Amino acid sequence: MWLTAKPMRQLWFPLPIPVSDCRLSTTATSSTNTIMGITTTLTHSHTPTPKPKPKSTVKPKRKRYRKLYPGETTGITEEMRFVAMRLRNVTVSEDQSLSDTWQPSVEGFLCYLVDSHLVFATLQRVVDESDNVSYAYMRKTGLERSEGLLKDLEWLEEEGNEIPNPSSPGLTYAKYLEELSEKSAPLFLSHFYNIHFSHIAAGQVIAKKVSEKLLEGKELEFYRWEGDVPEMLKGVRDKLNMLSEHWSRDEKNRCLKETTKAFRYMGQIVRLIVS
Repeated sequence: MWLTAKPMRQLWFPLPIPVSDCRLSTTATSSTNTIMGITTTLTHSHTPTPKPKPKSTVKPKRKRYRKLYPGETTGITEEMRFVAMRLRNVTVSEDQSLSDTWQPSVEGFLCYLVDSHLVFATLQRVVDESDNVSYAYMRKTGLERSEGLLKDLEWLEEEGNEIPNPSSPGLTYAKYLEELSEKSAPLFLSHFYNIHFSHIAAGQVIAKKVSEKLLEGKELEFYRWEGDVPEMLKGVRDKLNMLSEHWSRDEKNRCLKETTKAFRYMGQIVRLIVS
């Protein structure tokens, strides 16, 4: 017995609720589609492109550099030399006016030697006995003067001269150096260098005049060095420049002010010769 399959009849069910439009909305742009009689609107969101910022018309400030001090590129000793030269230019006219009437006395010269010995002995004692590492660089430079001065004073005493006690200029300066050595190594070393520098630069002139007028041409130990004096002074100068690389600009400026003080103190002691 054969069975024949009949085709099933297609059924259609209407939607219970008529829909004319179906809108799905977000933001920004939209698109509309019609499917099976249903209209849908889809809105696509997107981030707006930012507008470019207008270029600034204000010009950037130019970087201003500090003006260098005279001699700064070489080292602190060169800066101090410029200060010393300015001091020399200020007093040169006075020195020229006194050169013709410069009459040293034995008593005044003895006071000058005694006060100078006190100052140089103070410098040597500080650098030899201090625990400050900076002072250790200034030991045994070959420029030490206290021993030579002591020999000169002993010889002058043997010649029948009465050796005086240190006077006010020497006592004042020695006390200032001792106090300064405990407060600031850079400031003390400024005096250390300038005292030796001024003695080498001007000491020979003083020695010649005094020797001719008072000592019958005798050369004192105070003005004699064992070794090459320019090379020994250069050694001190190089060490001081090396140490100053670790100093602030403020410390260096204060050293320049102390240079002026050093020459003023030493000037007071030199004037004892004609007192």
